[in-house]
Amino acid sequence: MRYVSTRGGPAVGIETAIMGGTAADGGLYVPEVLPGCAPGDFSTLEAFPEVATTFLKPFFAGSSLANRLEEVCRLALNFPLPLRQLEASPGTLSILELFHGPTAAFKDVGARFLAHCMEHIIRDGVFATAPVTVLVATSGDTGGAVAAAYYRRPGTRVVVLFPEGRVSPRQQHQLTCWGGNVVSLAVRGEFDDCQHLVKAAFADAGLRSRHRLCSANSINVGRLLPQAAYYALASLRHWRASGRPLSFIVPTGNLGNGFACVWARRVGLPIDRIVLATNANATIVDYLATGQWLPRASVPTLASAMDVGNPSNMERLQALCADVDALRQEVSAVPVSDAEIRSTIVDEFRRHGLPWCPHTAAGLRVYRELPEVERTRRDWAVVATAHAAKFDTIVEPLLGTAVEPPAELMELLTRPAHFDTIPPELDALAARL
Repeated sequence: MRYVSTRGGPAVGIETAIMGGTAADGGLYVPEVLPGCAPGDFSTLEAFPEVATTFLKPFFAGSSLANRLEEVCRLALNFPLPLRQLEASPGTLSILELFHGPTAAFKDVGARFLAHCMEHIIRDGVFATAPVTVLVATSGDTGGAVAAAYYRRPGTRVVVLFPEGRVSPRQQHQLTCWGGNVVSLAVRGEFDDCQHLVKAAFADAGLRSRHRLCSANSINVGRLLPQAAYYALASLRHWRASGRPLSFIVPTGNLGNGFACVWARRVGLPIDRIVLATNANATIVDYLATGQWLPRASVPTLASAMDVGNPSNMERLQALCADVDALRQEVSAVPVSDAEIRSTIVDEFRRHGLPWCPHTAAGLRVYRELPEVERTRRDWAVVATAHAAKFDTIVEPLLGTAVEPPAELMELLTRPAHFDTIPPELDALAARL
């Protein structure tokens, strides 16, 4: 399998695509040709590492990682991803819980997989002349997951950029409690400023070469591929149990999670509709409504990980679709306000006794607002992207009760935290690098 830029250019191997992050022309890597599969290809497979290995095998064919893929999946994807059914017929509602990894967020899947892949690539000597720097922008969960995945991993250092004052206190602690080979930098601005700094650093040939820059954001194809695999896992579980395809509602910020679901459906998994839940940062909603792509500055909301005004992965979605009409056949998008997020957190707790983070609540709100015919004729899964305890300052006052953090999160919260603050300027980042 070879990979090409969304903007053209020569095809490269998966190792180059992973270690480069973005293509030399500034585009994002995508497979030259998407492989195909069918539910029967997974008939004897149950565990996520097994499903992921089978799903991902064509994407790594012919690479130095092909013979290591089973090991990578076994070591990186070793935590549960339950599909919890909340409501039954007519039509079902399930929650795909992706927050059972080390940092209690769905980003653990992609970050751990990518870290293991990079370690093998470096050890194999492809990029062994100097340590590499993994530069990552985060709107909340990515940075913590990447820091955890790469902490003390040989041959790499991690530089995490996060928007000052725009992440929850517990998210910030997860971003800044590492030390060692992890450097945490608060940027005076919003997530889009962090993302712009990362792109500018990659576009600077001197910086890119001197620090051997790599990316662990969803701009890196190595992050997206294992995320597509968990949509394979969930849709196959539902297909085996019901004989029906599963529709997904995906809380969406930089669009990586939603795009991964599109890839899984395109490859051949039994996935029906894909609906993107956004917050007040409704760039995608407006684009689908008007056909005009108009990125804008992000605005802060309760669902901070979705505070993205210029989602990078729209470039991949546009490259996949001939025009906006074709894109509308792939996905739809619905905005959710902070007031609706608050009321949904309360309503869903009363309904099922379960606390949900603001992002998952946005997805549940979209489900509740679907036309009745959509809720009864299709089976739906809302993607739960983070544990509610990561947003205790939002969730607990609404529910009037404490939300018990997972043990892994509790351990991180006991560590001392440290970070530096920089302006949103490339010179400041370059000096810190």
